[in-house]
Amino acid sequence: MTGAEVLDVARDAIWTIVIVASPLMVVGLVVGVVISLVQALTQIQEMTLVFVPKILAIFITMILALPFMADALHSHMLRISSRIAGG
Repeated sequence: MTGAEVLDVARDAIWTIVIVASPLMVVGLVVGVVISLVQALTQIQEMTLVFVPKILAIFITMILALPFMADALHSHMLRISSRIAGG
């Protein structure tokens, strides 16, 4: 493999990671901001209040987005295996 091919594989892998992780990260960010706003409005400064809603939201999102994430990882594996088989 040449340097350009290695960089192409690495770029593709990083892009796949971003695509797979983005739904969970966006939901975690949105839930965290909403809970922080609720805490600021109600003046409840409990640090552990954020964890349970965020974990539940991320878990539900992971269940809903699992087919998409598996498809993205499957297509990435097919691209990698075709590179390996192609030489």
